[in-house]
Amino acid sequence: MQSIFLKAKLHQARVTHAELEYDGSCAIDQDLLALTGLREFEQIQVYNITNGERFTTYIIEGEAGSGIISMNGAAAHKAKPGDRVIICAYGNYTEQELASHKPRLVYLGEGNEVVKQANTIPVQAA
Repeated sequence: MQSIFLKAKLHQARVTHAELEYDGSCAIDQDLLALTGLREFEQIQVYNITNGERFTTYIIEGEAGSGIISMNGAAAHKAKPGDRVIICAYGNYTEQELASHKPRLVYLGEGNEVVKQANTIPVQAA
């Protein structure tokens, strides 16, 4: 049996562009893609912290070192520049794969600079 688990996440990214007439869906800085292991054309979930929108789209590569997070096409209706978003990808894993699986979690600052990296989330206290 396979189960769906978090593969990677960009936490609190800032949307830098929203291009309604641009080909593609979500451009992400190539350096951030490398840190997370995410790839061009991979399906992602975007959770907009600012307005509560949640949507599915796919990745296109953005200029390396630019910090770009651009919502393009229909996604431009769901997030605008300045919005904070969480970008996640999930994978299907076997029980054997899960024994060693660790998601790649990348936390970003105001300018989409990397603040920290992790592979666990602390237990939430009551």
